[in-house]
This record gives sequence, C-alpha cells and structure tokens, in this order.
Amino acid sequence: MRTQVAIIGAGPAGLLLSRLLERRGIDAVVLESRDRAYCERRQRAGMLEQGTVDLLRACGAADRLDREGLTHHGLELRFGGRGHRIALSELTGGKAVTIYAQTEIVKDLIALAPEGRIRFGAEVVEVDPVTPRVTYRENGRLHTLDCDLIAGCDGFHGVSRTAVRGSTVYEREYPYAWLGVLADVPPSTEELIYCHHERGFALHSLRSPQVSRLYLQVDPTDQPSDWPDERIWAELRTRFATSDGWTLKDGPIREKAVTPMRSFVTEPMRHERLFLAGDAAHIVPPTGAKGLNLAVSDVTALAGAIADGGLDGYSQSRLRQVWRAEHFSYWMTTLLHTDPTADAFARRLQLSHLEYVVSSAAASTTLAENYVGFAYDGR
Repeated sequence: MRTQVAIIGAGPAGLLLSRLLERRGIDAVVLESRDRAYCERRQRAGMLEQGTVDLLRACGAADRLDREGLTHHGLELRFGGRGHRIALSELTGGKAVTIYAQTEIVKDLIALAPEGRIRFGAEVVEVDPVTPRVTYRENGRLHTLDCDLIAGCDGFHGVSRTAVRGSTVYEREYPYAWLGVLADVPPSTEELIYCHHERGFALHSLRSPQVSRLYLQVDPTDQPSDWPDERIWAELRTRFATSDGWTLKDGPIREKAVTPMRSFVTEPMRHERLFLAGDAAHIVPPTGAKGLNLAVSDVTALAGAIADGGLDGYSQSRLRQVWRAEHFSYWMTTLLHTDPTADAFARRLQLSHLEYVVSSAAASTTLAENYVGFAYDGR
C-alpha cells in the first residue's frame, strides 16, 4: 500500500493532522494499534486554548464543541484561604479557554474521517525514516505502507520517538504526582480553581454542568487504592477551604488515577523523512494545560509545512514554541505545588511570588497570555 503521509497514532494529534491534510487534498493513512472503542473512551486533558478552538472551527470539526463546550473568561488562584481571579479575556484582548474533553475531540475527528483513512488494530512494528516506509501488523499479518513522509503522533511510548537517531533528550522529574478524579457531581465553581496549600496543590476543573474533574497533589508512589472516596473529599475540602466559607460539593467518584509529573523534550523533532508531533516529541506537566494544545500547534505547523514545502524549518520553529510552553508549565507547577524538600525560606518565597502574581497587572497579564496561548506557527 502507498500514501503520501503515513500517520502513526489516532490520538487528537494524528487525527487532526489527517483532517488538515484531507482538506488540502493530501492523501494520508492513520495507523492505530488500538481499536476504535479504546480510542474513543481514554480520558485525557480537556482545556482548549483559544487557538485550538479557532482551528477546530476552521477545519469543520467544532459543531459539537460549540454546543457543549464551556467557555471560561477567567480562572482563580487560591492560597492562604483566599481566592484571586485572573481575568483572562480582559488581559488578552478577548481571548478565552474552553472546557471540552479530549475524548470528545477524538470522537468528532473519527466521525469526520473518510472510509479507510484510519486503520484501527494496525500495530506499527518498524519505522524506516529513510525510504520512507512503515511496517505494521494487522489481523496477524505484516503489511508495509510506503509513503513520502511519516508523522509520528504515537506518544512517548510509541515507536516513532525511538526511530529518531542522534537526538538529545532534556527531561525533569518532579517530586509529586496528581491524583485525578472524575465525579458525578455538579461543579462547585464556574471557573477553574488552582489552589496552593501547605498540604499540597489542588485543582477544581469540570467536564460538564453535571460532572466535576478534580486533582490532588500526592506522592508519586501513591496508588488510587490508597485514596478511598472519603479521604479524597476530606482532603479536597481541607485544601480548598476559604475564610468566607466556600462549599465543595461531593458525590460519587466514577474514575481515579495517579499521574506522575515530568517535563520532557527531544531535539530535533525530525529524522530524515520522519517528523514527530505531540507527546512523541515533548511532555509538559499538566498544570499549565499545554499538552493537548501544544500537540495541536505541532500538527497545524506540520500540515502547513507539508502543503507549502517548508519541512526543513519544522523542527527549529516548533522547538521555539515548545520551550516557551515547557517554561510556562514548569513555572505554574513550581509556583503552585508544595515541594516536600523545600525549607521554610523557600516556602515563604513561594507565597511572596503568588502575592505578586495576583497583585501586579504585569504579572497577571503574563500568566493570562501564556494560559490562553499564542498564535500557532503555520496557521
């Protein structure tokens, strides 16, 4: 079989790249090792930058997003028992963020794909960036897909990243993790709450008017079984507590999982005719909500480079924005989390920095500009 672009991975990056190429008249085939049901139910991030929303609208993939997405014009930083609103839209010329689960984006993009463009249950076993060619196993048989170039959108654990030769890896592990829960309870807030507490970070997000998404900073060695529902709600109430008596609603917890915190970048994002995008090239801690949005930015730039013949500049231009997102995510993470190794001096400095962010127009604007996202390369 032959195609112009072989895309490895049917996550949001690979599916969106396929959609963008299709609208440019460029043939592509998406190879995904999992079945369709698995791809449509795996839970991931759900905060979309303004540029991500604009792009999904532009490529005809935002009908349900516009009906069901929850637009936010601000967020709250909470510490010392007090909340401080960061007015995102006022500080960024009207930009906003939208809550819409990655799972739903995947469903939308799969539904739009032409027949045969996505091959589920196709496990890639070898990537040849020079020929270029992809070998995959489907229904117990090996097949080859010849192409003009390969897009590696199969995440950190996929085969694409390991096929890049001569790369340099930059990474950092953090001394904490997130316990994330999905609860069948109406949100206790209309905008996201990022909370710093001496016992650890907490985040109140939401998925819909009926479903809340909440996170707790925990030890990286913790397991979901270490956190029964009663303990989770008690800890959330403690960390979110305010002097004005704000109330946290609780209810049945549907899902819980522990996610380690790490930063990772591999350079370059290209080897011969293989181009990396999304988590195959970089990972950010989730505090800044950049992972999904950075992947969208990658494939937007890659689609433009394929169409316009600008592939030679892809890696260099993307890495500029990748490192900006890495820095912001690192900054948000270290600003809000409680470092178990920090002394009293470091913790007082952290509180001083938080006070500066919420009291300085310049500091609040810097946070807001990074949070809503900058214009994407290649748009």
